[in-house]
Amino acid sequence: MKAIVWTKYGPPDSLQLKEVEKPTPKDDEVLVKVHATTVTAGDSELRRFKFPILIRLPLRIFMGFRKPKRVTILGQELAGEIEAVGKEVTRFKKGDQVFAATLLRLGTYAEFVCLPETYPV
Repeated sequence: MKAIVWTKYGPPDSLQLKEVEKPTPKDDEVLVKVHATTVTAGDSELRRFKFPILIRLPLRIFMGFRKPKRVTILGQELAGEIEAVGKEVTRFKKGDQVFAATLLRLGTYAEFVCLPETYPV
């Protein structure tokens, strides 16, 4: 699947369109096909790393000093459709239209994202 991947701290060109592995939902998760997402101030601040020094240092330790430690897909909100459900999911079925906030999981700058059953509305 295609995703906008965050590769380094800085301006918008630090985001790149790449091919990444499509996620597979766990037993208590849903796989959502993303139809629309938002670009929030929080996404922009995280990408640029514009935080007060007391927050910046712990985040750099956690996320990586020079660049993100792992492939990171930003994005916190989405509108989409349930593509697949885990074995334990009871609230949703394939084809349901949903809106969701991923909270700190991020990941909506992609074609698909997995979320716990409790996240979508």
